[in-house]
Amino acid sequence: MTTFDALSADKLRADLGSVVIGRDIDVLNETTSTNDSVLERALPITPEGLVVFAERQTAGRGQRNNSWESATGKGLWFSILLRPKIDIGASSQLAEWAARTVADTISKEFGLRTTVKLPNDVMVAEKKIAGVLVEMRAQKSARHIAIVGIGVNVNHRAEDFSEELRARAISLAMALDRSAKGRIRCGEEVDRHEFAIALLRNLDRSYRDAFAR
Repeated sequence: MTTFDALSADKLRADLGSVVIGRDIDVLNETTSTNDSVLERALPITPEGLVVFAERQTAGRGQRNNSWESATGKGLWFSILLRPKIDIGASSQLAEWAARTVADTISKEFGLRTTVKLPNDVMVAEKKIAGVLVEMRAQKSARHIAIVGIGVNVNHRAEDFSEELRARAISLAMALDRSAKGRIRCGEEVDRHEFAIALLRNLDRSYRDAFAR
């Protein structure tokens, strides 16, 4: 039985207001990977800004074909369809932009010290809290597309990670328990909806400044 507070596409869309990233949002209960789900919807006429969230990924991907663990309802797993004004071979620029925006949002919202391990990892207390995967595709008679996949560990506890990852992964809830600087008390959970709104707004603003002109 589902015990987490599921994300709502309608509520996310309503609370975002006027944006490019998040102009269209879908939330899936399960998918192979959100990057795959966005690619399936990416027609030449599809405007940029589509965001697809999943409560669970069965085949989430990281850099270099590594798998990405996405415990059901514990994190934010989503991908964004973009049409950036950059060369199709410049995906590293997007990966760095997304990673730095995630890191900045975590620092601002929760008072946690973050670092970016280039090109695509966000670290807290020397452990990975988020990652980015960018995939570029050419399209006939349309600007090429970029699919920016982002995964953030939000409400995981140690037992939610595989034994392989426990020594090198962390979540917002775990980091806040340790720091006592966040807006939640020990054992409480981060509001995923509230954090998703803050993150999408920052991604939207910084993307338009850096890539949409």
